[in-house]
Amino acid sequence: MNIKNFENKFKNFSGRVYFNYSIKKLNWFNIGGNTRIFFKPDTLQDLIEFLKLCNNEEIFFVIGAGSNVLFKDDIFEGIVIKLSKNFSRISLLNENTIIAGSGALDKSLSEFALENSVGGFEFLSCIPGTIGGGIRMNSGCFGSEFKDILISVQAVNRLGKVLTIPAQDIKFSYRSCNLPKDLIFLSATLEGNKKKMEKIKEQINNFKTKKEKAQPTKIKTGGSTFKNPIKQTDKKVWEIIKESVPNNIQFGDAIISDKHANFFINKGNASYKDMKKLIDFVKKSVKNKTGINLDLEIILVK
Repeated sequence: MNIKNFENKFKNFSGRVYFNYSIKKLNWFNIGGNTRIFFKPDTLQDLIEFLKLCNNEEIFFVIGAGSNVLFKDDIFEGIVIKLSKNFSRISLLNENTIIAGSGALDKSLSEFALENSVGGFEFLSCIPGTIGGGIRMNSGCFGSEFKDILISVQAVNRLGKVLTIPAQDIKFSYRSCNLPKDLIFLSATLEGNKKKMEKIKEQINNFKTKKEKAQPTKIKTGGSTFKNPIKQTDKKVWEIIKESVPNNIQFGDAIISDKHANFFINKGNASYKDMKKLIDFVKKSVKNKTGINLDLEIILVK
């Protein structure tokens, strides 16, 4: 990437473009080096103009809450895009339907649904991410996933063209969807069901209690490190890891949570290499002991 060319290209650009920007504080692991370019659009027009000025071959990564990504300590030779708060608005379309900006937190959407007596969004109270990330990964918990409430997604492609994609045109699977990786989600239309506020609140509290008992909620982690190997066994991945790996294993400051074996923690100054060594060690140990191949749920940004 030629930084000088980019600096010249964006010299008169009104959007917020930063060069050699630290991405360490943008993710929950608190790990990572710098990105060559960091862009934070305030408006859709900013984003469209930026994409049109970019070379179509440039690599870019859109970050939301940063709750499930692991960046390398080296320079990211690409563009990191983080949508501003203007992409986080939530509104009620009708009594059962909500429009949410892709930058809105899952928790915020759950709270909005509660305030408007719309059921079906309770599970989002326990997912530490954004709407955009949730759609990308088909995030879910307690038997519900994004695909269950999604009607359509509004997005922009790398050429700056805005698209509306109906949910029935998207192929969802466990923790993934088939939408192109370079598609940037703008907002989503989601549908629930009319439900009494007390019942919604009761369900949310029930989910939160279960989560707090089973997961390390008082510290920022990368969330679930590996996907449940649903095609290989009925066991949960945390059970498999617990049976296959010593809980006190540690690489630098990268450790396994003693509360949930699928949650890895940076207890201070862990590097990408430390965390990657821990990931690889767990994956190899599980394979050797059980024959099960684990797939990552967190995203490694190289």
